[in-house]
Amino acid sequence: MPEKEGWNFDLDFLQRPEIFIVVLGVKSLVRSLYSNMRENHKVINKDNRLMNTEVAEFFEKVVQVNRVSKKTKGGDKRSLSVLVVVGDKKGKVGVGLGKAAEVQSAVRKATSYAKKHMIEVALKGRTIPHTILVKNGAAKVFLKPAPIGTGVIAGGAVRVVVEAAGIHDIVSKILGTKNQASNVYATLEALGRLKNIKEGK
Repeated sequence: MPEKEGWNFDLDFLQRPEIFIVVLGVKSLVRSLYSNMRENHKVINKDNRLMNTEVAEFFEKVVQVNRVSKKTKGGDKRSLSVLVVVGDKKGKVGVGLGKAAEVQSAVRKATSYAKKHMIEVALKGRTIPHTILVKNGAAKVFLKPAPIGTGVIAGGAVRVVVEAAGIHDIVSKILGTKNQASNVYATLEALGRLKNIKEGK
């Protein structure tokens, strides 16, 4: 029976030394690439864990977003103004105002400013050490310490600031304007004025 074309294979070439060297070289190259990929994957995971830990350390809340329009020679220039409250819930809190053409850029600027200008808040356990009344422009905010289990009895703007500072029991009242930005700054000023009262004095 005649042999068909294409069915005859000469396997002797596989026994040549140069073929063996090429196979070993490819194998070592694959191992090297696989090892590098694993190392890079470990580094990326480590960086992501560090970033997640850093983000988790701070409480961030966007309080207000306003559209700002500025008339220029070339026409109206529109941007966004964002007010952000940042705190570690352990006695530190800050407020930042960021302006940009996009919301994400404005939030990033406001958050960065707030983290750089955080203030220390005097705490007494889960509440504040004493009653305080602060007037800042048209805003007027009243803060009063509360016993354990009371919770945070406060309006939207005041609640965000006191929760970011780590206060769990407090009673507050907004006596002036209802503008959120004004009340945020008034609350921040009130918390900054708090002082620890020593017993017997």
